[in-house]
Amino acid sequence: MAADDRAGVLTAQPQPSSEELLARILKSLEDDKAEDIVQIDLRGKTAIGDYMVVASGRSSRQVSSIAEKLTDRLKQEFGRLSKIEGRETGDWVLIDTGDVIVHIFRPEVRDFYQLEKMWMPSAPVS
Repeated sequence: MAADDRAGVLTAQPQPSSEELLARILKSLEDDKAEDIVQIDLRGKTAIGDYMVVASGRSSRQVSSIAEKLTDRLKQEFGRLSKIEGRETGDWVLIDTGDVIVHIFRPEVRDFYQLEKMWMPSAPVS
């Protein structure tokens, strides 16, 4: 199988839409008992992806395991090669699937960075 270096995609399988990819990511996170899963629509806000998902694991080991299982599932089911950062320490793992950016944190690291607050729509000021 030839790999497309630009997209991180194996060319032998049809590629899912960003919505199908998002649905599979959310299911994988739920299956692996990720907590406080937040989905953020990035369309029209940035070119880094269509969606961002932020989730927590209870420990460094669980965070790393959730990330590893997710990347394995995406590779097996869609032939999608994801870029992954931070798996070794397990405090904050970033997974870039191309269309969906996934952040998996330990709870105290997530509380410190409050990443979703930067991207969630803000309430109108009265």
